[in-house]
Amino acid sequence: MVIEALVFYVFAAIAVLCGVMVISARNPVHSVLYLILAFFNAAGLFVLQGAEFLAMLLVIVYVGAVAVLFLFVVMMLDVDVKKLRSGVVRYMGIGMTLGAVLFAEMVVAIGYWYFTPEKLGIPEKVSATPAISDAHNTEALGNLIYTNYVYLFQGAGMVLLVAMVGAIVLTLREREGVKRQRIAKQVAQPSAEEVKVVKVQTGGGI
Repeated sequence: MVIEALVFYVFAAIAVLCGVMVISARNPVHSVLYLILAFFNAAGLFVLQGAEFLAMLLVIVYVGAVAVLFLFVVMMLDVDVKKLRSGVVRYMGIGMTLGAVLFAEMVVAIGYWYFTPEKLGIPEKVSATPAISDAHNTEALGNLIYTNYVYLFQGAGMVLLVAMVGAIVLTLREREGVKRQRIAKQVAQPSAEEVKVVKVQTGGGI
């Protein structure tokens, strides 16, 4: 128990520190690298809780796909950090509002965790997830997501789809000397012009 508690605090401390560095690092590439490290530590916390499936999912999906996508997008966009900092004062009010909302949510979550139903004298509801001896965490998670939280799951998928489309739109820029496929022009092309037969003289080369 002592070793598990020690490992938990080490992973949690590194994850929190990486979260702070994600928003405070001056280089966007460094921010993405700190985000990847935070994901790895979060996966370690999942393993300590017995949720190996979530840990592997976090590493494979978020580290192997999403974080790498962010890294490539940041590198291809060539973000001008000075230009971004010039708009900090402009969006300070929106940022502080969102920060206050997130802080309130954390206070509510921590308060609910501290004031358990047993301490308040409220009878605890039966857990929606079965015991570990009855079903492994992958089966229990699938049953819970696709029954009670199926609409939230679909909503999260739509958010990821919008983020992917936004990343593609941001990276599609007109560049001089770079040819781009014109799908509408290809579709509208007459069938007679799709294939051209060119007669090549024998021994003349191409």
